[in-house]
Amino acid sequence: MSAILVSALLGAAAVQASPSLFGRQSITALSTTQIDSYTPYTYYASAGYCTAAQTLAWDCGTNCEANPTFKPVASGGNGDSVQYWYVGYDPTLDTVIVSHQGTDPDEILPLVTDADFFLTSLDTTLFPGISSSIEVHNGFRDAQADTATDVLAAVESAMSNYSTTTVTMTGHSLGAAIAVLDSVYLPLHLPTGTTFKTIVYGLPRVGNQDFANYADANIHLTHINHEEDPIPICPGRFLGFVHASGEVHIEDSGEWANCPGQDNPSTQCIVGDVPNIFDGDLSDHDGPYNGVEMGC
Repeated sequence: MSAILVSALLGAAAVQASPSLFGRQSITALSTTQIDSYTPYTYYASAGYCTAAQTLAWDCGTNCEANPTFKPVASGGNGDSVQYWYVGYDPTLDTVIVSHQGTDPDEILPLVTDADFFLTSLDTTLFPGISSSIEVHNGFRDAQADTATDVLAAVESAMSNYSTTTVTMTGHSLGAAIAVLDSVYLPLHLPTGTTFKTIVYGLPRVGNQDFANYADANIHLTHINHEEDPIPICPGRFLGFVHASGEVHIEDSGEWANCPGQDNPSTQCIVGDVPNIFDGDLSDHDGPYNGVEMGC
């Protein structure tokens, strides 16, 4: 990591850690019932790390056994140049599930801290009608584009086969970023009246202020962060990146804090708890999220 980047990250820390009375007053704790309601999606996100063959057969050990009624429809990716993904239907939740593979913490960290990424507009073919002022991380954009049309076709098939109008996107780490971009992409191509929900884990910042504002207005987003995971505070806000609302932060005490607003600076939330990457702990990135460790 360059000295300039380290200096910039440290400089950004003062901004990210600034206190907010509004933020502190607005924090609420999730109940055990609310926490448990996320668990099926946590396992779906974790299953994103499994091979395409495993998820298509729905034979991936604990991750698959946790949601035994799931009906896989399609899967893809190679786990290398293209992240694994799968699509299917959960009859218990009555929703199509779209899940994307994450990546090793030691691999995602350079992706969100090195100086060779940049903000760029979304592809107008995949994202028709989206303003050019909405910009996202170029690496995340390219990763989502690699699977976009295949995922769309699979979702359309699942919705038709199982007569459902509900779609839920999930993923962890890089998979979370791809899922958030899917959350912008899929509604542009699926029928009016489709209901969407996005539940992701260890989400890095995906885009700029206009992207965060668009997400707040158009995505039902929950992004869950575990303790001192440094990935969610990257890329830095000093580079123009902003988190959309919807954070839930798992604190060291075990409490799950609902953190309203964009980049809530309360010390109960990730921005205040991890003011810079040097205060983070990469071992927190994979969880556990209510007992679930990410990985296949």
